[in-house]
Amino acid sequence: MKIAASIWLTLVVAALVAMANFSNTPGDTRAAPDQWPAPSQIALDSKLPTLIMFAHPHCPCTQASVGELEVLMANCPGRLNVHVVFVQPVGTTEDWVKTDLWRRVATIPGVTLHRDDKGVEAQRFRAETSGDTVLYNPQGNLLFAGGITISRGHSGDNPGRTAIETILTKGLPSEVKTPVFGCSLFGTECRAPGASSNP
Repeated sequence: MKIAASIWLTLVVAALVAMANFSNTPGDTRAAPDQWPAPSQIALDSKLPTLIMFAHPHCPCTQASVGELEVLMANCPGRLNVHVVFVQPVGTTEDWVKTDLWRRVATIPGVTLHRDDKGVEAQRFRAETSGDTVLYNPQGNLLFAGGITISRGHSGDNPGRTAIETILTKGLPSEVKTPVFGCSLFGTECRAPGASSNP
C-alpha cells in the first residue's frame, strides 16, 4: 500500500511540474518590424497608436489574452486603435475562423476584426504565436511587441499589459518586448510549439 501511494504521489508531482513548466514556457517569437510594414492591408492610424493582436481562433490560451485586451480597452478608452487578426490556415473555411473566441472579440467596443487568409498579415508582422501583440505609434514606429499574459491561459496583472498602459498614458523612452504564451498561429490544430496536446 505504501509503495502504491508513493508511486501515485510521484506521478501527481511529476504531472504538476510538467503542467507548470508548460504553462510558463513561451511560444516561438521573431522580432517584429521596427517600422509598420508598408504592404499591410491594416490601416495605421494617423492620430492614435495602433495595436494589433494576432490570434489562432481555436487557441484556449488566447481567451486570457482577449480578457487582458478587454481590460486594456477599459483602462485606456480612446487612446488607441485596435485590430485583432485571426489567422486562417490554408485548407480551412471561413466558418473555421468564426469560433467563440471570434464572437467574444466582436463584442469588444472599438476593436476591428480581420480574417487573415493564409496568415499573410501575421507573416508581415513576423507573428508566430497566438496572442502576439504589437503596438505602433502614428508615425509607424514600433513601441511594443509581445504577449499580454503572464503565462498560458493566465489572466491578471502582467508586464505586457502594464507596459502598453504606461506607453499610452505616460510614454516610455524605448521599445518594450515581452514573451508570448499561446499556440502556434499557423496550424489547423491548436498546439503549442513542440507540444503534443492542446494548452
